[in-house]
Amino acid sequence: MIGKEVEFEGHLIDSLILSKALDTILDLEGEFEILEFRVGRKKEEHSYARLFVAGKDEEHLNKILRELHKLGAREIKPEEVELKEAEADKVLPDNFYVTTNHPTYVFYKGRWIEVEDISMDRVIAIRDDRAVCISIDEVKKGDKIVVGEKGVKVVPPERPRKYSPFQFMGGSVSSERPTEEITEIIAREMIELKKKGGRIAVVAGPAVNHTGAREALAAMIRDGYVDLLLSGNALAVHDIEASLFGTSLGMDLRTGRPVPGGNRHHLYTISKIISVGGIKRAVELGIVKDGIMYECVKNNVPFILAGSIRDDGPLPEVITDVMKAKKAMKEALRGIDMVLMLATTLHSIAVGNLLPSTVKTICVDINPATVTKLMDRGTAQAIGVVTDVGLFLPKLYEKLRELRE
Repeated sequence: MIGKEVEFEGHLIDSLILSKALDTILDLEGEFEILEFRVGRKKEEHSYARLFVAGKDEEHLNKILRELHKLGAREIKPEEVELKEAEADKVLPDNFYVTTNHPTYVFYKGRWIEVEDISMDRVIAIRDDRAVCISIDEVKKGDKIVVGEKGVKVVPPERPRKYSPFQFMGGSVSSERPTEEITEIIAREMIELKKKGGRIAVVAGPAVNHTGAREALAAMIRDGYVDLLLSGNALAVHDIEASLFGTSLGMDLRTGRPVPGGNRHHLYTISKIISVGGIKRAVELGIVKDGIMYECVKNNVPFILAGSIRDDGPLPEVITDVMKAKKAMKEALRGIDMVLMLATTLHSIAVGNLLPSTVKTICVDINPATVTKLMDRGTAQAIGVVTDVGLFLPKLYEKLRELRE
């Protein structure tokens, strides 16, 4: 057996970090010895553990250490982070470090520096003595890229030491939670966050229109609870269709019945908006008089519409290059404190991949599998509210108004 000493520091017991670490070692058929363990005596005090971890050979040991690294394991005496230059644009050196979405630090020039714009499945580059998290397509020839885990420290999320409105959810998914209570807790958190100057993003699918929640989301934007809207062509088209024709996908929003010739409405809508030069211009001309996109324009709330292969048109504001859309979304999400994901599986997962784990993330969908997929793809901080978005959004807005008054 070959081994190495590592240490953990934080709320190791109540956040289950230590038990997860020991389970990981055993699951990978390694061995361990706890050399030192100090328990924090007060809520604010961290616990500390020093372990000797052993594997069958160096390759086996490194495999174990890589998994422990994700849980916050670090070397006893930090070594300078290892860097190698990229040989060409988008070409990475062997054994490059792949990021998690947790706060991450690198030991560079004798001190720990935080990695900026952290998100999952990216790389770390040192530029102008700053550590930045970038995607492969952003790598430039000559970039100093972090390789291996040496000199890299990850801080995994911990269970709150004090009461948090979100601690009852615990990142799990259940259709049995009381929706009324959950909605009120989310509303309270949104109000408190806005009082502190926090920023909230909404990721919304076209079901917001189809289920009759359009007016509630528009009102939330108008009242200042939304600082950024991320969506696709469909949400905008059907929202504007509702403004022009009173239908969504050709269905009368008041009766839920199809309108004769209504299947053409979304194409008429797209053509009209293209003819005047875009959504903003249509609002300025008085063509679009209400709805989600109307309130975004009127209240200067930025929106990013990312295209897909299924889009009709699309509308002029839709970004059809997916890499450009991803970059725009990533930049817009800087400084966001909470994200509400509303009835959209693929867009929710895409946005989740761009978020640090410190961002409060709420996913609302009638299908529990949507939230499960989101969490399975790395957005472990997400909490799930399994309900119809058409019921949830009006209730959320109602709670926001009640609590504000």
